[in-house]
Amino acid sequence: MAGGAVSEGQDLRRAAGCCRIKDFADRDFTVDTSKEFYYRWLCVMMMTLVYNLIMIIGRAVFWELQNVLPSIWYFLDYTCDVIYILDMAVRVNEGYLEQGLLVRDRKKLLRNYLRSNVFKLDVISILPTDIAYIFIGLRCDQRVPCPVLVRLNRLFRIPRMGEFFEKTETLTNYPNVFRICKIVFYILVIIHWNACLYFAISFAIGFGSDKWVYRNLTIDNNHLFSRQYIYSFYWSTLTLTTIGETPQPERDFEYLFVTIDFLVGVLIFATIVGNVGSMITNMNAARAEFQNRMDGVKQYMEFRKVSKELETRVIKWFDYLWSNKQSMDEDSVLKTLPDKLKAEIAIHVHLDTLKQVRIFQDCEPGLLVELVLKLTLQVFSPGDFVCRKGDVGKEMYIVKRGSLSVVADDGKKVFATLGAGSVFGEVSILNIAGNKTGNRRTANVRSVGYSDLFCLSKDDLWDALTECSSDNDLAVTESTLDALSTRLARLLAEYSSMCQRTKQRLTRLEQRYSAGHNSARYSLVRDKS
Repeated sequence: MAGGAVSEGQDLRRAAGCCRIKDFADRDFTVDTSKEFYYRWLCVMMMTLVYNLIMIIGRAVFWELQNVLPSIWYFLDYTCDVIYILDMAVRVNEGYLEQGLLVRDRKKLLRNYLRSNVFKLDVISILPTDIAYIFIGLRCDQRVPCPVLVRLNRLFRIPRMGEFFEKTETLTNYPNVFRICKIVFYILVIIHWNACLYFAISFAIGFGSDKWVYRNLTIDNNHLFSRQYIYSFYWSTLTLTTIGETPQPERDFEYLFVTIDFLVGVLIFATIVGNVGSMITNMNAARAEFQNRMDGVKQYMEFRKVSKELETRVIKWFDYLWSNKQSMDEDSVLKTLPDKLKAEIAIHVHLDTLKQVRIFQDCEPGLLVELVLKLTLQVFSPGDFVCRKGDVGKEMYIVKRGSLSVVADDGKKVFATLGAGSVFGEVSILNIAGNKTGNRRTANVRSVGYSDLFCLSKDDLWDALTECSSDNDLAVTESTLDALSTRLARLLAEYSSMCQRTKQRLTRLEQRYSAGHNSARYSLVRDKS
């Protein structure tokens, strides 16, 4: 009996294990390329690729570098190989969009990956070329080239680096800075590879055999890795950038190599320098556009003989806009976005300020959203009158930042001070019944310093109110119709019930009448008989 209980327990555990395995197999491991995990994995791949891109050629040429920590290098090599294999697993589960939806079917994902050129490059990059170590050995010195060169196939995974660059450029808030850093990285890699090729050619020709190749290793510190690499990197930089004198080639192959280097330098570095110039121009484009606008205003004021005092105020106003990063034309920047995204950005930027206004605190969310989309930002200089008493009011203002004073007609006596969240000008645009001033301003409001105000025009306000009231009227009408339908259904039910009861009463009366009539006839016949 005990044995049966033990067997039953083992069966239960085995069944539970099978269920866990099935649940694990049924999990969704689809990799969404828009999620943070995918970008973090690209960062890991980027570090792996940079290591292979720099160290494979470097260790293959500079034997001193390989001999520093050979065990560490081999550990890093095979760690990178493991990461490459994991990357293939990520690729297999990498989702793609089909009709706007992320495909999660494993069979489709596997088929898509196997049919792509990426799969072929991934397989080539992970081929076990290290088997060649068995035949060529691991020896590495000034007489034998380093066998690490057999791992060059690992560089077929370089397209992953392009994905990392594209993803980072999309996510970063400083794309121009990132582009410059990327180009600097390209330059350093090209110079590094060219330096390694130069040292390898010097090794093949013979160190110190002429003035062009690397110097004799037996002289001074030329045998040190630091001296070898720094000199090769220096020579490569001078040759590719063509900005310095290098030793004159003496052999035909040396002339050919230097000529190819010059062509590479002219083509690649000219392109890179041109791109850097364009990026720097783009980085300063906003400042240049703003400066052009300010110069145009200056020329206009000079042509119209504007007073120096007013000209100084205008220039200070421009300076305030630039220093507070308010020179951007929001409409032109956001016009490429769909209306839904523009509305969400406007809500994120302005809704908190609008909620501070007391007259809008109890408004419906729909009305607040409509009002947010209609707000425009205006900046006033110190001493500017935002509105004057008696003027026709067409806008209301909400103070975002700054301080304003409500002053008397003489401009000296201050009645009140308005700060962030204050609102004024609403009396002139709300058409309040019984208001004697109508749409005229009732006070003088002057900016104390620089003030940022949200402006809401009368037409925009009433359009928003009309839309919301129409929606409310529709809702009220719908609720009224629902109530009427309910009442009508109740009345119809009552009418049907009443008709049924009436019919039953008539039936009973007819039965009673028929019974009474038959009884009377029977009595009459009996009396006659």
